[in-house]
Amino acid sequence: MNIPSLAIKVFLTLLILTLAVVAAAGIIMTRPMPEPVAIAPNVVAIRGIQMEAENIPLTIYAQGVVEPLTASELITQVNGRVAWVSPNFNAGGFFKQGEPLVKLESEDYEARVGLAEAREVRALAEFEHATFELKRMRALVKDQLVSQAMLENAVRQTRLTEAALKEAQINLDQAERDLDRTELRAPFDAIVRSKAVDLGEFVSMGKPLAQLFAADGFEVRLPVLDTQLAYLNLPSSIEATAPLNSTNLPSVRLSAQYAGAAASWDAQLVRSESEIDRRSRMVTLVARVSGTRNALSANPLPVGAFVNAEIEGITLENAFQLPRSALRQDNQVLVIDEESRLRFREVSIARYEQDRILIQSGLKEGDIVNISPIQAVVDGMEVSVTETPREQVL
Repeated sequence: MNIPSLAIKVFLTLLILTLAVVAAAGIIMTRPMPEPVAIAPNVVAIRGIQMEAENIPLTIYAQGVVEPLTASELITQVNGRVAWVSPNFNAGGFFKQGEPLVKLESEDYEARVGLAEAREVRALAEFEHATFELKRMRALVKDQLVSQAMLENAVRQTRLTEAALKEAQINLDQAERDLDRTELRAPFDAIVRSKAVDLGEFVSMGKPLAQLFAADGFEVRLPVLDTQLAYLNLPSSIEATAPLNSTNLPSVRLSAQYAGAAASWDAQLVRSESEIDRRSRMVTLVARVSGTRNALSANPLPVGAFVNAEIEGITLENAFQLPRSALRQDNQVLVIDEESRLRFREVSIARYEQDRILIQSGLKEGDIVNISPIQAVVDGMEVSVTETPREQVL
């Protein structure tokens, strides 16, 4: 092979390759460019609730056990055999004040009253005679018919008979009291909690015959956290003697299941116990129910019942309420601005409740707050909002 023909072949090959590259470049450069396609932003759909400032009354919840306001033991003050018991003298029996519960045999005490009366009559007669003699002796001494010593003796005798008369009167009073004590009566409108004696038994002085509690008032001790006191409108000093139905005492609603049905009673907060429990940090409030139990009551408040209590608290003025799901990072909520974008907003929370939070500041009337759970949130993120009626979430 000669050199000229080889050079011609190489030249032709390079020429063809160059022309192919130029043609390909021309095709690429002259082809029509595709139009750009806009990517729609990803808008999150959420639910929101519009804020309305309200005056929100607060309620403090507690639980406790019903106890009688007054309880006492019926104790005999004399010895004797039980001669009679009231048909109502059983646990749960009701007695009006002064109504007899138990009577002891009284014959011996009636005899003692008779003897004491006789001794009083005799002592009175002796005193009257001594008084007459003293008057006579003074007249005789004046006329110098008897000695001064006889007058002094008459004075002494009068004093002795006067003392004997007082002693006889005291003994008569004691005998009458002992006779009266053979009949044991209710010291107040009372209900029998338990009895310890029955007909025919002999009882000694000081023996408890029954346990009673007053039927006209009950108390419930209600432990609450000391932080809850900030929500109560307590007077500076609540006294146990404060009159019920007073407007300055917080009202309490007690409720329980009783006799197979829901029952409720109105009460009032009358005092707080002075000591805070060191372990639980609880303060004990005391609610009182007055006049709810009598023999004819259709809705009695049973002693020992476990009750739920709703205590009237203060009223938050111009506050906002939200479901707890709206809260983020302890004190933040998401507010939707005029451009439908989410904005973080710090708020001041007045109170946490089981299903809602109460906000004192940080929001204004008309704000729309997100109540939907969102995992990833960026401040300024665009959203699509559906307003939810307040009654559906609050």
